[in-house]
Amino acid sequence: MTRQMTGAKMVVQALKDQGVDTVFGYPGGAVLPIYDEIFLQNDIKHVLVRHEQGAIHAAEGYARSTGKPGVALVTSGPGATNAVTGLTDALMDSIPIVVFTGQVPTFMIGSDAFQEADTVGITRPCTKHNWLVKETDKLASTIHEAFHVATSGRPGPVLIDIPKDVQFATGTYTEKKVLKSRYQPQVKGDLAAITELAEAMEKAKRPVFYTGGGVINSGTAASQLLRELVEATGFPITSTLMGLGAYPASGDKWIGMLGMHGLYEANMAMHDCDLMINIGARFDDRITGLVSKFSPGSKKAHIDIDASSINKVIHVDIPILGDVAHVLEDLLKVWKSRGRKTNTEALAKWWTQINEWRAVKCLTYTGSETTIKPQYALERLEALTKGMDRYVCTEVGQHQMWAAQFLGFDDPNRWMTSGGLGTMGYGFPASIGVQLAHPDALVINVAGEASWLMNMQELGTAMQYRLPVKQFILNNERLGMVRQWQQLLHGERYSSSWSESLPDFVKLAEAFGAKGIQVSDPKDLDDAIMEMLNHDGPVLFDCLVEKHENCFPMIPSGKPHNEMLLGDASTEGAIQSGGAVLV
Repeated sequence: MTRQMTGAKMVVQALKDQGVDTVFGYPGGAVLPIYDEIFLQNDIKHVLVRHEQGAIHAAEGYARSTGKPGVALVTSGPGATNAVTGLTDALMDSIPIVVFTGQVPTFMIGSDAFQEADTVGITRPCTKHNWLVKETDKLASTIHEAFHVATSGRPGPVLIDIPKDVQFATGTYTEKKVLKSRYQPQVKGDLAAITELAEAMEKAKRPVFYTGGGVINSGTAASQLLRELVEATGFPITSTLMGLGAYPASGDKWIGMLGMHGLYEANMAMHDCDLMINIGARFDDRITGLVSKFSPGSKKAHIDIDASSINKVIHVDIPILGDVAHVLEDLLKVWKSRGRKTNTEALAKWWTQINEWRAVKCLTYTGSETTIKPQYALERLEALTKGMDRYVCTEVGQHQMWAAQFLGFDDPNRWMTSGGLGTMGYGFPASIGVQLAHPDALVINVAGEASWLMNMQELGTAMQYRLPVKQFILNNERLGMVRQWQQLLHGERYSSSWSESLPDFVKLAEAFGAKGIQVSDPKDLDDAIMEMLNHDGPVLFDCLVEKHENCFPMIPSGKPHNEMLLGDASTEGAIQSGGAVLV
């Protein structure tokens, strides 16, 4: 049975058929017909953000915390161009979002009309795929295809550009169930390669699981299968920033996050392993350090849904193309059928070595009775929120790395951060998307004052929708990571790495009608955190911290990942270098 309806109505009907319950957006002339249809229904909630970048990041937060695609709706011209940063962020981190943009009428395209931009051309490099729909009859099928592309294979952002006359015109609605997409990514891994990996696991003396965001993107089944594989083999496991929570931080095989600000034991294990099993990670430069010296003596396997990621940066010995959940399921079957063998004696020695690296205690820092250290602030936040139904977002910078180091995640989809693009301003709107998806949960955005100011206007969104998001600002009055690099790598020339004009965050919160809390004394910190947690509305928590604290461990740019700078409190007898020790 076919149905006739306007293009605008098709958009809303297709969203309903796709199970969408929330759309983040900002209206404008080129999308008013769609907004009119949104007004005439009650199944889909529209959330009015204060900036289009906020809409995309909110959709990302929704997607990352639910596993479902996030949806955003913006107008033509500046509405679309303001979405570019969020689209690129989602592309880099493989986040499934579907973005609708308005466009000038088809007969005006190319005429430099008011609020016209070549949206498809501009967003082609920063989307998984995009479409300009010029015929109303093709609109519904394009929307259904867009959701399929966004969520299949390696997830990512897609964009549909819809001219205004297409929204007004009447056409035939295509049902979701009749769609047969030509895009069908390979999900089952090659059994011969999986068997080869099982054989390598049996012989390995120093194995390590190197996991990434692909495990989380593959769904909860993938995380469960990963946990089963780790417990069954007894192999150590590390993770990228994007993969935190796929394996529990409380697990006894967990050796911490790896990478530029990863743990000493994780980076050393990656360097000295003889079998590296990459599961859903992409050998990012923040992980590898100097590529030519990356884990030089190891055999490498790589499981990934994206063929272009395999052998792109690091040549691997056992490439396995497929979905993580499917491949891990088959790997477990093969490994069990072969007798569940591991090199027990060598593995025990390997754990002895790892425990020696752990003994360095690379996250140790020098405390203070008068000044709040940022690490201490996050330790207390972790202690006071542990066991709660908690979701954590971050902005980008030192606070982001400290949050990854000091907050523990035992489940997937609980940690939302901008990894690949490193987008300052991501965390606040992302926390809004998370809170809307999980209205009864505790949602905290760990921020730096500079990052938070980039999308501070979304405090209006939080207030309008009564979202009790907690903004936990580690305020050092500096662009902390920039200042750290300038100290360690640029001769202490602090060029534009601080602001000489910062707001009073308590008064700023109150100006929006929210609650503001400021704390500067370590003795008052716990009470202030509890005051934040007990408040039933949005809170802007201004935690004044040590201004010149550095984030360690740190792999200096251009160095291999076994050459790390550690804080001077972590170890003794090493060479001092800019408040750090070289190991």
